[in-house]
Amino acid sequence: MDRLDKFLDELQNKIFEEARQALGEKGFERWRNPKWNGRMEHPDGFARVTGECGDTMEIYLKFENDRVSNASYFTDGCASSMLSGSFTAELAIGKTSDELTGVTADMILNAIGRLPEEDMHCTTLAERTVQEALSQYMSTLVKKGKQKT
Repeated sequence: MDRLDKFLDELQNKIFEEARQALGEKGFERWRNPKWNGRMEHPDGFARVTGECGDTMEIYLKFENDRVSNASYFTDGCASSMLSGSFTAELAIGKTSDELTGVTADMILNAIGRLPEEDMHCTTLAERTVQEALSQYMSTLVKKGKQKT
């Protein structure tokens, strides 16, 4: 192995160890193997929110029988934004619209495990985005006259 390969391997190992320390094992594994990432065509609920840090998050929701049957996210942000979006999409799946109102930043952080203190706002961004996607879905139902009574 030449010196450059050795240097790059050592650098990658250092980055991975720092990420594992910052994100915890569960967060690190999700960072390495993202889930629910990508834009969804024809979602029932959608929102795009830009946080105070400049990261933009998108949440997509698909409903069947008043339950989220599929969810995804997209973000242009950091690893913590990506994790927050991924775990938010996962938390949304299977929930009714009423249950979805209970998805909070604390719930998202609990699902991730931990984030660096300076990135805690990413869970709030994910919460705001999923609630806005739900609001958009509910507004569409009202417009179509299909809201539950």
